[in-house]
Amino acid sequence: YYFPCQRWLAVEEDDGQIVRELVPVDEAFVKKGSENDGQSLATLGLEQKDKSTTYTVKVKTGDKKNAGTDANVFLTLYGTNDDTGIVSLKASKINKNKFERGKVDEFTVESVDIGDLKKIKIGHDNKGNSTGWFLEWVEIDAPSLGQCLKFPCGRWLDKSEDDGAIERIIFPAKLQTREYIPFVPYEITVYTSDVFGAGTDADVFIVLYGSDGTCTRQKSLCLNKREQRMYFERNSVNQFIVELEDVGDMIEKIRIGHKGGGLNSGWHLDRVAIRRLLPDGK
Repeated sequence: YYFPCQRWLAVEEDDGQIVRELVPVDEAFVKKGSENDGQSLATLGLEQKDKSTTYTVKVKTGDKKNAGTDANVFLTLYGTNDDTGIVSLKASKINKNKFERGKVDEFTVESVDIGDLKKIKIGHDNKGNSTGWFLEWVEIDAPSLGQCLKFPCGRWLDKSEDDGAIERIIFPAKLQTREYIPFVPYEITVYTSDVFGAGTDADVFIVLYGSDGTCTRQKSLCLNKREQRMYFERNSVNQFIVELEDVGDMIEKIRIGHKGGGLNSGWHLDRVAIRRLLPDGK
């Protein structure tokens, strides 16, 4: 069994996760990748990502005195087929200091397919100076399922408050569940030209347009500023697996650009290749 990763396990890199679930890939693919250049090896990480489901997790800390926590918060998602295991919520995409009073924090969680979400378990390790936490709600957006679920809590996770519990199992509020057409994964390969000053550190985004007037939302290809500095270098090839609205079998056009700013924002783009990935990853 071959379980390639080729991705960061680091709070400041990629999606911020320091634990990953890996699924096996075909032995021939591994051997083919090892015989070719590093770019082929890098695609192994994309194969893994294609087989994963990405969740956007928003966590609202209550607006009460001493509601915030310095403890380490963890989360487990339970589905009809499986669960994610314990996921540490370490890198908030919105706030440097996470879980502060009245604030919403956002995290990216990746997992193999666990089926329809049924419940979550959230808690903390009670370590730090201010450990007690008042959790207002958790919202989980699962684009591949076409669902955004709200898990209301409105209780303390504090050994000296409420019932003294520091972890809780929460169920979704059916009336607050928002459903939409499930997203599909696209493999997007971006080729930066081999001319002087071709690379960019700007925030590159893309929009796909289908044949019947449908289009996706505008999606940034990089997750953070660090990735922006790493990718889109002169004469480079960068691949991304991006979950977006399904625009159908025909992509009529794309819109690609960047948001400017910074010292090296100008970009010379050679070409873009896009593959709509089917359920079996082809």
